[in-house]
Amino acid sequence: MSSICELILRFMALLLTLAAAIIIGVNKQTKFFPVQLNPAFPPVEVAARVKWHYLSALVYSLVANITASSYAALSTLIVLATRNGEAGFAQVITIFDATIVGLLFSANGAALAVGIIGYKGNSHLQWNKVCNVFDSFCDRVAISIVLSLVASFAFIALVALAVLSLQKRFATRT
Repeated sequence: MSSICELILRFMALLLTLAAAIIIGVNKQTKFFPVQLNPAFPPVEVAARVKWHYLSALVYSLVANITASSYAALSTLIVLATRNGEAGFAQVITIFDATIVGLLFSANGAALAVGIIGYKGNSHLQWNKVCNVFDSFCDRVAISIVLSLVASFAFIALVALAVLSLQKRFATRT
């Protein structure tokens, strides 16, 4: 039963991190603003663009989600190949699961911090909010963060399953 749960969680983490990476990777938005240089002339439309790679926190989020997605695919294949219960592989995979949890939470925290500044601005530093202008860009960033957070919890559940399995194994020996 726990191996089926593990496979479902790994596949769910794979899909969620892949979706989060794709959403960030294709995220961009362009807005046009009228700028009037001289009152005698009509305003000129100036394009303002925002892309995911303009913000290092979003680059980090993309790389972390690609890494987690690749790891989820690889670990799913390893778990399927070693269903007989090789203890060495299980311990290594659990260590990497915990590492991916840390990676995803740090990337989500960085992206969320930048997202909050974009949504609310920072009056102390004179940073204006931008999500009122680039609304669809900010919405897609938020969706990506939520998907990545859910994937993080899937990896936490995988670590918890491994710990419970270890606890059961050692509890029967005493």
